[in-house]
Amino acid sequence: MRFLNTPQHDLTYNDVFLVPSRSTVTSRLDVDLTSTDGLGTPLPIVAANMTAVSGRRMAETIARAGGIAIIPQDIPTDVVAATIGKVKASHTVFDTPVTVDPKATMGEVINLLPKRNHGVVLVVADGLPVGVLTEADTQGVDRFTQARTVMSEEIVKVSPADSPRVIFDQLAAAHADYAVATDAEGKVLGVITRKGALRAAIYPPALDPQGRLMIGTAVGINGDVASRAEALLQAGTDVLVVDTAHGHQDKMIDVLGQVRQVRDRVAPGTPLVAGNVVTAEGTRELIEAGADVVKVGVGPGAMCTTRMQTGVGRPQLSAVLECAAAARELGKSIWADGGVRHPRDVALALAAGAGSVMVGSWFAGTHESPGDLQLAPDGRAYKESFGMASARAVKNRTKDSSGFERARAGLFEEGISSSRMFLDPERPGIQDLLDFITSGVRSSCTYAGARTLPEFAERAVVGIQSPSGYEEGRPLHSSW
Repeated sequence: MRFLNTPQHDLTYNDVFLVPSRSTVTSRLDVDLTSTDGLGTPLPIVAANMTAVSGRRMAETIARAGGIAIIPQDIPTDVVAATIGKVKASHTVFDTPVTVDPKATMGEVINLLPKRNHGVVLVVADGLPVGVLTEADTQGVDRFTQARTVMSEEIVKVSPADSPRVIFDQLAAAHADYAVATDAEGKVLGVITRKGALRAAIYPPALDPQGRLMIGTAVGINGDVASRAEALLQAGTDVLVVDTAHGHQDKMIDVLGQVRQVRDRVAPGTPLVAGNVVTAEGTRELIEAGADVVKVGVGPGAMCTTRMQTGVGRPQLSAVLECAAAARELGKSIWADGGVRHPRDVALALAAGAGSVMVGSWFAGTHESPGDLQLAPDGRAYKESFGMASARAVKNRTKDSSGFERARAGLFEEGISSSRMFLDPERPGIQDLLDFITSGVRSSCTYAGARTLPEFAERAVVGIQSPSGYEEGRPLHSSW
């Protein structure tokens, strides 16, 4: 990254703009977005290890699009191990279906519909699809009515051997929005929509060496970290994140060394990520302690109150730029963690040298996040998000401690315990947001004349702008 004008202070994403350069890249699809963090995921996007963001649905859906999700440290080890197994067993192209028994009530169907963005509930008997239900089928129906009396028996079926183009053409010919993929015995493998078929032709999935979907997990720096790390590595995690708010401390370095020894013994080659830091010194020390990737960001997250409560942190773009340069000198990489609110922010983080970009609360407001869908008084759908150092998270993390210890820990929380992340009506699913983000990042690369992310970081030219300059670039959704 090169600056048009020399910065006089640390910068946030809002403080800068990308300058167009002469380009030979004529199409967005000519851009290769493979991450440069050593994981080699087809998409440089990581769903944050936040309880309100990353669960099984998020992990498998984002992996099908080429990214990876990190299951948070607050989840019991056996539950995380089971989640890894379920993600690894999921189909790499077709969405996992939401299924019910023919005798299930429509109340159950209504509760299950928002769990997946494809908006379909399959009625399955003995593994065979016998009917399908959509949101339209639930209108004006008594909640105690059985699914079999309401379902449609008209189902478009496709083979797993069919290409995305063939599936799209089949759906178009049938004037249908979705299809059910079945095996040779007719049993359900998954579902796919017309848009899903298009995406399958654009987004290669993030796969492990065995051809299964990738998933990451996190551990903290307290308790028996080595045992948890060993269990997660044995369960098949593809990346292990050692995570704490203040990563540049002695305890992190000690724990990271322990985890590295476990990794080398149990699953050599599994990438270790550690953080968070915001300086070159912190980056170098974590890499020297065993980190393959360093997580960068203190205070920029939407749920984080650290800067207002403690005064600690650093504007994110400058932190990413400095830490990425330090990691690159040692042959390693960073994840830019936090402060991402628009596709432009993802592009700027990658231009600054991040290997991947971690997204938190923005992804909490999707069908695939773990929370239950709720409705505000004005009818808008939302899910709750909360910081991982907030009172709510601390309560979950210390549930096995004594009452005194829990009460004492509750005195020192940082972060928002409850925030409404409204679902964007135009982009209610994680894949919708990934379309939005990758479209912007691909265009940014074409403006810079870059076909790969390393070229983008090398060719990107940025300028510093005033708040009014940033405001000028914001679209108007209604006239002034």
